[in-house]
Amino acid sequence: MKKNEVNLLPINLLEITSPEENPPSNIIDIGSQYKWSRGYTGKGVVVAVIDTGCETNHPDLKDRIIGGYNFTEEHGGDISMFEDTNGHGTHVAGIIAGSINGKEIVGVAPNAKLLILKVLDQFGSGSINSLVEAIHYAVDWRGPAGERVKIISLSLGSKNPSSDLYDAVKRAVAHDISVVAASGNDGDGNIETNEYRYPGAYKEVIEVGAINKLNEIAYFSNTNESVDLYAPGVKINSAYLKNGYAVLSGTSMATPHVAGAIALLIEEYEGLFRRELKEIEIYQLLMEHTTPIKVSRNKEIYLLNLEKKPNSKREGGKEMETRNREMLLKCFCEARRTQAFFTKCLDENSSNEEREFLLELVKESARTSNKIMKFCGIISNE
Repeated sequence: MKKNEVNLLPINLLEITSPEENPPSNIIDIGSQYKWSRGYTGKGVVVAVIDTGCETNHPDLKDRIIGGYNFTEEHGGDISMFEDTNGHGTHVAGIIAGSINGKEIVGVAPNAKLLILKVLDQFGSGSINSLVEAIHYAVDWRGPAGERVKIISLSLGSKNPSSDLYDAVKRAVAHDISVVAASGNDGDGNIETNEYRYPGAYKEVIEVGAINKLNEIAYFSNTNESVDLYAPGVKINSAYLKNGYAVLSGTSMATPHVAGAIALLIEEYEGLFRRELKEIEIYQLLMEHTTPIKVSRNKEIYLLNLEKKPNSKREGGKEMETRNREMLLKCFCEARRTQAFFTKCLDENSSNEEREFLLELVKESARTSNKIMKFCGIISNE
């Protein structure tokens, strides 16, 4: 692989097929239907799919696409032509947001909207520069009604880190966009060995590994200390070229499960909080919707589970829980402001007695801040 090149993570195209069930078992396994039954389908959430493009007339995707851009030389370099010439991007898009239309497959967030950004050609190859441009484009994009991207899905990677790519990722996260990326398929399924692909391995990225139907780490999945959670990635049936369907395997398939799950959580919790969520809050909510599984004597992994109830104590149901959580976060902000005020009062004109008193107030305010952060799960209790 060339230094300035980004590629599809190696995938295993098992067969061209037709859907046998609606929704597929992998969508059921992560608990999507639980969120749907509560009215959450990703409505109003835009996911940027940075990949090989998408078959825009596919019956399961044509109503989900809100826009797109072509960063490759394919289609004569026409920036408005982001059709898929490989099939990978269409497959990923189907896992995220295949429509509920009573006909074929359904994605995790069937009412989410997709911004299709084509950076890879028919061979699954593209440049780091195009990927960086696409991420910045996703950050700056605004839809016809003022919509903005909330999630970036990246089922691709490079073995070589890039400062420009890292800067683009950090900019997206700073704009409260969740960046979800595949860990890679260079692994051996062994949690004790580390394999890296970028941008997945960057700490700001939500890195996704693959599991099989037995909830075991897939034999090909990269593992490393930065992998946040695991999702289905073996024998996944989704949309494909020529209005068809295909079964593929790879961490490329695990990643869109998580991107779709985040779309459901954003719709749910922004509705309950009545405000936009920060990226750190989205990440925390995502990790609260996982189940820990022990894979070795000393290590465990986290499996995506949308039926998992949040860890916070409940008083009067979910709406009360989320309001209490929001109130605690507000209290944290006030405690930090108070701490800053007390610190500002500590000047050279203070007497020793006043300084001792103010220092105690600063310490108490700091302890209160830490207690609130631990209760909300923002920092570890360890």
